[in-house]
Amino acid sequence: MQLKEVEIDGNKWLLSSNRVLFWEQQNALLLADAHLGKTGHFRKEGIGIPQDVYQKDLHRLFDCIHFFQTKHVWIIGDLFHSHGNKELDLFLKWRKDFKKIEFHLVKGNHDILPKQWYEDANIQLHTKEVVIGNIELTHDPKDYVDPEKYSLSGHVHPGVLIKGLGRQKLRFPCFYFGQKQGLLPAFGEFTGLFTIETESNDKCFAIVNHELIPISC
Repeated sequence: MQLKEVEIDGNKWLLSSNRVLFWEQQNALLLADAHLGKTGHFRKEGIGIPQDVYQKDLHRLFDCIHFFQTKHVWIIGDLFHSHGNKELDLFLKWRKDFKKIEFHLVKGNHDILPKQWYEDANIQLHTKEVVIGNIELTHDPKDYVDPEKYSLSGHVHPGVLIKGLGRQKLRFPCFYFGQKQGLLPAFGEFTGLFTIETESNDKCFAIVNHELIPISC
């Protein structure tokens, strides 16, 4: 795991190549778009996606919680992919091993499980954006952000295009921080990417082979 420190609007963050953000002032771990259970839905449709893809995501989340020694985890939408399946049953068992860790979920468009399910999983569900200090946590990027706040969101699975020698072009997941709004990479590895356009003075860090690569904007 590689770490890089950035300061945004007076808040210090540690970016991790494990696709999470650690908020130092709040001792909180932030992530977005895990899409747990997605591989199970593909297998249900006869597409042979190995289950270890899902298991690796859970192990990575455990490693991050252990590394940062946090008791507060915030998921900015799409923790789950859709309706329940056997993979989500595995998550419930996994969750019981971490009862003392607070899980907060800012509801995303894929988080459509019954309310009782979240209660059984001991997940505090937030159906609207959450404001902590001057930081706003919301699943969907906003068209307008209060100038007194900085907005962090997910949903788009941000990626950045890196050009190599000749005509080589590769896309990688990234952390993106604009002037008043930031985007977290999709935590789940079995997700797509949307190439974002950066502007001058933006901060962008590509995640390449478990390293964080600053991208000039």
